[in-house]
Amino acid sequence: MKSFLKSLLIKILIIESKIILKKYKPSIITVTGSVGKTSTKDAIYTVLEKTGHIRKSDKSFNSEIGVPLTILGCPNGWDDPAIWLRNMLKGLELIMFNSKYPECLVLEIGADHPGDIQKMASWLKSDIVVITKVSEVPVHVEFFKSPEEVFQEKFSLTKSLKDSGVLIISADDRKLFNESLKIKQKVMTFSIDNLSTVAATEIELEPSFGMVFKIKHDDKKYTIKIEKVIGNQQIYPIIAAITVGLARSLTIDQMIESLKNHVPPRGRMNILSGLNGSTIIDDTYNSSPDALSEALSTLSKVNVTGRKIAVLGDMMELGKFSFDEHKKAGEKAKVSCNILITVGPRSKQMAENDIHFNSSIETGEYLKTIVQKGDIVLVKGSQFIRLERATKAILAEPDRAKDLLVRQDAEWLAKK
Repeated sequence: MKSFLKSLLIKILIIESKIILKKYKPSIITVTGSVGKTSTKDAIYTVLEKTGHIRKSDKSFNSEIGVPLTILGCPNGWDDPAIWLRNMLKGLELIMFNSKYPECLVLEIGADHPGDIQKMASWLKSDIVVITKVSEVPVHVEFFKSPEEVFQEKFSLTKSLKDSGVLIISADDRKLFNESLKIKQKVMTFSIDNLSTVAATEIELEPSFGMVFKIKHDDKKYTIKIEKVIGNQQIYPIIAAITVGLARSLTIDQMIESLKNHVPPRGRMNILSGLNGSTIIDDTYNSSPDALSEALSTLSKVNVTGRKIAVLGDMMELGKFSFDEHKKAGEKAKVSCNILITVGPRSKQMAENDIHFNSSIETGEYLKTIVQKGDIVLVKGSQFIRLERATKAILAEPDRAKDLLVRQDAEWLAKK
């Protein structure tokens, strides 16, 4: 019965969403990929925010129920029937009466299972589709026949693209770039140190504040300074957003000014002040092979006066690839840090003789005993491992956890 009611609710919300989109005709920007979807969606919103009435997906509202909720401008009802009833009534109100509706929607689109994106692409009509990157071994591959099937699922979002639309992709993903050559619509690209519409270059990482890099477009260079985050994982969203802005006829100077107010999403390579004068790179939102590899590369490149400590949790939903990918991550971790701490049964495969814990709470208690002035601590794991709890244990200001960390709302804190 519960499954039937959920299915019925989704159908109602999608029907309402279709009617609302047809009535108000907002421009639609959809974002998918294996890594960086939420960060990219948030950066696009920052770039476009001053150009009109813009709405973006809340948090990671990227599912068959999250996308309609964004279109309606409603919250997740969780297990409260009264909230879901109000959401449906809100949809009816938008349909029956004229309301002030966003001129542009920035929608994050995810895929946990085969067909998820194809279903949404069948009724969404995108003006711009952004595909960040599709990993060789992507998250959720456990539920697909192969990584290739995941790739095709992600790329199927291009079916939602209007004839006059624009596809924006990472030129650093060669498979994605080659597939984009089959698209009849306009294609724009972004990259790091590669030929593309927008390229990032001359990157300087500074753990005390963030990073500085240059943007190259049409043989001109522009300097961008991004505070409180570090690493390529946060450069890609910025250059993707700038490419979107160019597609919408904004100038790079305009966008750089807007990006001065950019607040990166929590749990994604955020620089935080740690216990005893240490620095934390908090990347606890989620984890996948590509994202972990990038995080370790960043850790290896930063200059510190103390030690480099990597706290790495399980990567979930990798299916038959799990063992090999954890082993690969362990090999990279060994050359990227001075101390490796693993958390969870899968991550134990990273390194047999290193420090290991079964829970994030145990990990946090241990970290409190070892972090010193000048240390930098990378904390990264899949959502299931809840490593934000370990980060909280070594925050210089743990009472600010609600403002600094992921999963700090009541529903998450109540979970064990």
